[in-house]
Amino acid sequence: MMTHPISEFLLQQNRRQFFAGGGLRLGNLALAGLTATGAIGNAAFGSGNLPQPGLPHFPPRAKSVIYLHMNGGPSQLDLWDYKPGLQKYFNGDLPDSVRQGQRITTMTSGQARLPVAPSKFSFSKRGDSGTWVSELLPHTGGVTDELALIRTVHTNAINHDPACTFVTTGSEVPGRPSLGSWVSYGLGSESSNLPAFVVLTPHWTSKRPTQALFSRMWSSGFLPSRYTGVALRSGQDPVLYIRNPAGVSPASRRKMLDGLARLNQMTLDRYSDPETVTRMAQYEMAWRMQTSVPELVDLSGETQSTLDLYGPEVTTPGSFAASALLARRMVERGVRVIQLLHRGWDQHGALPSEIAHQCYDTDQACAGLIQDLKQRGLLDSTVVVWGGEFGRTVYSQGRLTADDYGRDHHPRNFCMWLAGGGIRGGTVLGTTDDFSYNCVEDPCHVNDLNATLLHCLGIDHERFTVRFQGLDQRLTGVEKQRVVHEILS
Repeated sequence: MMTHPISEFLLQQNRRQFFAGGGLRLGNLALAGLTATGAIGNAAFGSGNLPQPGLPHFPPRAKSVIYLHMNGGPSQLDLWDYKPGLQKYFNGDLPDSVRQGQRITTMTSGQARLPVAPSKFSFSKRGDSGTWVSELLPHTGGVTDELALIRTVHTNAINHDPACTFVTTGSEVPGRPSLGSWVSYGLGSESSNLPAFVVLTPHWTSKRPTQALFSRMWSSGFLPSRYTGVALRSGQDPVLYIRNPAGVSPASRRKMLDGLARLNQMTLDRYSDPETVTRMAQYEMAWRMQTSVPELVDLSGETQSTLDLYGPEVTTPGSFAASALLARRMVERGVRVIQLLHRGWDQHGALPSEIAHQCYDTDQACAGLIQDLKQRGLLDSTVVVWGGEFGRTVYSQGRLTADDYGRDHHPRNFCMWLAGGGIRGGTVLGTTDDFSYNCVEDPCHVNDLNATLLHCLGIDHERFTVRFQGLDQRLTGVEKQRVVHEILS
């Protein structure tokens, strides 16, 4: 009789390997005890998992994250980085002294000229902080005193796929855990009825084709798969098959899951595969979500004044406004990380009209989210992040007129803002050159931002590591990164 390869491996382990795996076996004993006492649903398989030993490293200022990712690369020149002096350079060639031989994408490298395209939108100072904000963001402009705006974020990647992977996982190389997976792995979750890490992908009103979203942006990478973000569908039915089919009662569903749990326990006892624990946890979470998800998406209990904060699209399932309100409701229910990804910001042409659509989708909802969290006392314990994977070029891609232009990808500097727990509102950090092409003062790398987010959650990014492939891996990579203390309260 042939021996199963996993059984053979367990039989042939040496002394060092045996003790290295001892923790897993002790965990199995504890799991068996929980099963025997009927506590399996409450302790072992809820998403209310405990933090890793030793975490947080120090008292946190925030306990949850809402990450608003504007997929495609919002134009900093048209939203946050006010450059009135560019008007005199309209349609002039971008000076070589500004570009400094830096690489540009193949979409514009073949152009005969790189004509400077000033923003057609007006800016005004908003809030007590006097932050310059575009007319495209009237509502967000009203909450600038809650925001820390960083004008000098920069990244290594120049194309969407690696740049999106970089900003959400800290690395251009696929296979790394996302920020949400790192945080939910390290800190666990206070919710036992919803996943620790939830992803929302609302629809958008841009009229042009948009970049694809990749599941690696919320993947757990080399961490256990239970820490992968759970993506809810945009629309009326966020989770397929959440309701029992006709003729299946809750009692019979529970009986079936208990039978599956016993079979999976036998598999776990035999092979000690931690992914079996994940599978068991997923079944139990699905059971709980049959009740928690319909309650989560039922907005009938929200007051009209709250709905009005988010704008007219808030009652439209799958809209950005509805998703932002769901993010607040998830924070209330103990979800650790909510990642909200809005597509359509890749404006290589017709930027003025297209970016107006995107701002219509998101501006009021972003401001409403900040206001709603604050009035409920949740902003002090929640970090809200807004930004894309890179910025846009000062020169036009293709045809340029005073009212119509496009912009290519620009990784050298772009804008992001943060608000909430541990963040000093009314702050503006970083200076770019006259063409919004290079960082001049206070550059902030993408992984500096990730280090700062972890710091707000009570985590020292240099000490938060997981051994994988013989290396102590971390979200912020192996290069030296810093916490951006200038924006902390």
